[in-house]
Formats: sequence, structure tokens, C-alpha cells
Amino acid sequence: MASDLQMKAKEAFIDENFELAADLLTQAINLNPNGAELYADRAQANIKLLNLPEAVADANRAIELDNSMARAYFRKGTACMKLEEYETAKAALEIGASLDPGNLRFKNLIKQCEECIAEEAANLSRQASEATTKVVPMEDVQQADVLPSQPPIVTPTKPKYRHEFYQKLDEVVVTIFAKGLPANAVTVDFGEQILSVSISVHGEDAYHFQPRLFGKIIPDKCRYVVLTTKVEIHLAKTDPIHWTSLEYSKDTTVVWKINVASGTGSNRPSYPSSKPKAVDWDKLEAEVKKQEKEEKLDGDAALNKFFREIYQDADEETRRAMKKSFVESNGTVLSTNWKEVGSKKVEGSPPDGMEMKKWEL
Repeated sequence: MASDLQMKAKEAFIDENFELAADLLTQAINLNPNGAELYADRAQANIKLLNLPEAVADANRAIELDNSMARAYFRKGTACMKLEEYETAKAALEIGASLDPGNLRFKNLIKQCEECIAEEAANLSRQASEATTKVVPMEDVQQADVLPSQPPIVTPTKPKYRHEFYQKLDEVVVTIFAKGLPANAVTVDFGEQILSVSISVHGEDAYHFQPRLFGKIIPDKCRYVVLTTKVEIHLAKTDPIHWTSLEYSKDTTVVWKINVASGTGSNRPSYPSSKPKAVDWDKLEAEVKKQEKEEKLDGDAALNKFFREIYQDADEETRRAMKKSFVESNGTVLSTNWKEVGSKKVEGSPPDGMEMKKWEL
């Protein structure tokens, strides 16, 4: 019986055996898939196990089955806070507080959310300001401060359906390849940095895809459509960053798209165009050569630059003389006279106080 399993799960929870509690609740859900309390209890076990995306999915399912259950909103809010999705957490907690107005835990967490939202907004504003005034080389780009420091712990599952993604400047499109799905078999929920997809077909085990996303999204602007051969999900990016993967990991590196202001001082934003701009390669090469010639060097660098310029401007005979003399003398002689060095081997001429020595390998 599902109720017996639920009681055993509560005993395991008291003993702080959260993994056993989650397993028992999963068994109970298999017997009673419409038990809202079972999902709410498993959400709490997953929070303790730090299976945070699963906890959010369980809380969402509990809310679907019983939208008057205050503790389901509390657990969704708690999991989202740990995921640093403060806007989503606050929205869930406010609904829960309206259902249980005397519960001070809701008020305390809502206050924490508001403080975190304000701090996050200040950080984003500062970083955006720095990004518009400084162009950072790709090799120096470090992990952005806006990323959560706590990596998610996700229970590995064997997917039923293949998925892939591609991205544009302002959105990421995720495709799950599944043929002939009825629209009511697919449930998709969006968080600040979480995507939750559930596919439930009669007679089959439910498929769950709940990645922690590479970057943050705007839930209200996200959408999905169920087609005959696939489920297509459009995720609206919060920030114009390039996603190097769909899922977030602790090694994630963020590359910001930086708009450089024009020489006129206009702050008008730039927009992508499908027509590439023509590049005057001859002009670019001339500018590079000009910069190289005007570059001021000292010591060996200046000497090497001088010899390089001679070689570039020399005729074929002069180049042959320079190559032959340099190689045969082990780098101690550099001649431009082919008539002088072309018919004989060029002996080495070390500096005063030094001697030539042949190294054998």
C-alpha cells in the first residue's frame, strides 16, 4: 500500500536516511501516481539530497495535483533558492504565504529572496557596465560572478529520447526527438536557470529531462510546441552570452557579447545582420606592415627586425646567400653576396673569446 510506504519513508526521514526515504516514496508514487502529498514529501527528500532540479519537478507536480497545498509551494521555493533562482522562489513562496498566512517561515524566506534579488541586480549592473567599457581577450575570460557556486547533484537517468540544442543571440532552442506524442503527454516548466520536461505516455515509464541550464532565462518569454516528430522548446536568454553547452557545470566559462560604442559617441545598440560586412584585406595588411615598420625595438629584437627587412626586400640571389651562409656557419655569419659564398662552404666565425664546438646527438 502507498500509505504504508509513505509511513516508512517518514520514519527513514526522521532517521536522516534521505536516500531510503526518496526510494520508498518513489515506490509509493508508482502505486499512487496522483498522490500530491507523495510528491511533496519526495521533494523534501530530494532537497536534503541536493537533487534540486528533481525537487523542483516534484513540487511542481504536487502543485498540479493540489494547488492549495502550501507546503508544496514552500518546498519549491526552498529548492529554487538553493538553485539561486530567487525570482521563481519568491513567486512560489508568496502563493504559499497566501495559503498559510500565519506561517512565519514564508515571510522569512521571502525577505531573503528580496535581499538576494537586490544584490544580484547590483552585481549584474556592475558587470554590464564593466563589459561595455572594457574588451576582454578570450583567453582571459574567467567564470562570471553571476554563476552559482554550488554545482547541482543530478541523479543519472537513461533518457528515452535524444535531444540537441542550437542558439541565437537572444534564445536557445532545445529539440527533443519524439514521434507521435499527444500534446497533453508533455509538460514543460521554466525556472530562472532550470528546464523541466516530463513526457508521460500511457503504458510507459515517464521520461524526465531536468537540466540545470548553462545560463539564466526569462521564464515568461519561453515557449514550447509539440510537433509530429519532436518537441521544440524556445528558451529566452536573460543575458547575451554564448552557451558553450546546454547544461551548467562548475567548469563553465561565460563569454559576454560586448557592444563597442561607435566613434560618434552614440549609445544606439547594434543588431545582428545576416549580410556579412566586407573586409578590405589589402588595407588591413598595409596597416599591419606600417605598424611593424614603426615599431621601436632594442637589442637583439632590433637586429633581427633589421635582418628580416633585408631578407623581405632582397632578390633571390641575396636570399640564397643569406640562407647558405647562416646555416653553414651555425648562425655566426650572414652574407648577402652569393658570388662570395655560393662556390664554397662558409666557415663559422664565433665572436672574440668564444670557440665553435660541434655537438653530436
